Amino acid sequence: MTEKERMYAEKLYDPYKVPDNPWATIRAACKKFNESDFWRDCSALNELKQHFAKASDDMVLTPPFYCDHGDRIYFGKHFYANTGLTILDENTVTFGDDVFLAPHVSIYTAGHPISAEVRNLDLEYAKPVKIGNSVWIGGNVIINPGVTIGDDVVIGSGSVVTNDIPSHVVAAGNPCRVIRQITEDDNRVCKEQLKDYMNDKDIRG
Repeated sequence: MTEKERMYAEKLYDPYKVPDNPWATIRAACKKFNESDFWRDCSALNELKQHFAKASDDMVLTPPFYCDHGDRIYFGKHFYANTGLTILDENTVTFGDDVFLAPHVSIYTAGHPISAEVRNLDLEYAKPVKIGNSVWIGGNVIINPGVTIGDDVVIGSGSVVTNDIPSHVVAAGNPCRVIRQITEDDNRVCKEQLKDYMNDKDIRG
């Protein structure tokens, strides 16, 4: 197997020997975006989006933003990320639709061997990360290699996600654990708040 094939197969590989590495190109695009007047000029963001595997027209990305490659990141529709998103996309990172990220979320696909003898040979592995639809991830959350987060999930601020999280739950902690299911009562309360919002004359006006 080639180094690139080993990388996508989640086997040990040498990152310095993977061909066609776009580091220089993607870092230049990130730098241009991070230094742009993004609130009034979308040209740098549109240029950065060309480096992603998938990106919708309605995505919102707030600088600074950093990724290693870009072409392994799949953004769904109606994606929002607040400032400081970091993605180490040695393997694929896939977002569903309607995903909201608070400030300073970090997503890592790269990992290193526990054995120092092997780790010091500059070998690593990479496991994909998948995030479902309608997910809200709080500030300063870390998502580790190989994690899958289901649909309709809330991840509490400061969590370190080391294992898969099922759909329709609130989860938090280090390591991140399911706290409770999202219930019909949650939906009812939120819909009452929405009704109050829609009926507020000052907002409507």
